[in-house]
Amino acid sequence: MAKRIAVLPGDGIGPEIVPAAVRVIDAAARRAGLEVVFQEALVGGIAYDRTGHPLPPETLELCRTADAVLLGAVGGPRWDQVQPPSLRPEVGALLPLRRELGLFANLRPARLHPALSTASALNADTVAGGLDILVVRELTGGIYFGQPKGRSEDGRRAVDTCVYTVDEIERIARVGFQAARSRKRRLCSVDKANVLETSRLWREVVTRIGAEYPEVELSHMLVDNCAMQLVRNPRQFDVIVTENMFGDILSDEVAMLTGSLGMLSSASLGPGTAGLYEPIHGSAPDIAGQGIANPLATILSGALLLRLSLGCEQAAAAIERAVEAALEDGCRTADIARSGERVLGTEEMTRAVLERLGG
Repeated sequence: MAKRIAVLPGDGIGPEIVPAAVRVIDAAARRAGLEVVFQEALVGGIAYDRTGHPLPPETLELCRTADAVLLGAVGGPRWDQVQPPSLRPEVGALLPLRRELGLFANLRPARLHPALSTASALNADTVAGGLDILVVRELTGGIYFGQPKGRSEDGRRAVDTCVYTVDEIERIARVGFQAARSRKRRLCSVDKANVLETSRLWREVVTRIGAEYPEVELSHMLVDNCAMQLVRNPRQFDVIVTENMFGDILSDEVAMLTGSLGMLSSASLGPGTAGLYEPIHGSAPDIAGQGIANPLATILSGALLLRLSLGCEQAAAAIERAVEAALEDGCRTADIARSGERVLGTEEMTRAVLERLGG
């Protein structure tokens, strides 16, 4: 039976990078003997413009019934002043999509490809070489979702509330420990337990769950120290597990250690096999429509989709090898190119991956 993938290109560069990833996913799946069907739907600012809501009911229903969801990016300055704020793409599409699909665990792998060692923000020889970190971010709790939130009637006071429950922390902690168990068996839990009560609960629960995984070395680190240590000595980390806002910020920092936001994939998972896959970068409206966006983060997100939701390791590994080969052969988009290197556009980079995939 064919696997159904919901395709949500979204805004900005989304309609350029998502079709690129679809072509690569389709080619890899066919070579592995897996039949996939892609069904496209509106999301984000373009959905708001056409339907009055950034997450139309038919889009949500498609995502609920699909085996996996491939998302481009949503939002941009054009929709920053939409009222009420709940209808802005980032708030009215991404957050409810995660909530409605039960996607509580966001996995953000970050590896410095040897061919891109000079693109890292740090010296690859002395600091960042061999960098391979997985950030496990809790996705449906914390300050982004806590109630109450809002402003006073006079607009002079704003409130956001950070809330976590034991159950929410337990389930994300187990995801982190299980991931660490299959890697280098080191898990660093990041919090702000010296100040925040939610972080003190976080640390207590993670420590308790850690007793179930004696083979994994558990450490705790305050978020400000973690931000510093990622610049000072990122190779000390294997798996980082942390709450929603901290994970949002730290994973972007980790991305720059690998050379570009355009290289990092992500997977958002719930209790089943269905998940949502997207690059961690935004909609980049400043370069939209120019054909120069880096499609590799979206293509690599497609590899995660094949591995984690469709169970096709053969196709996933083939995509990752093809991307690695393209980089080794000097293929570069503008965001990862050094001075003097030939710069490829979105289409050229996609073709380069397809050629090395054999598709």
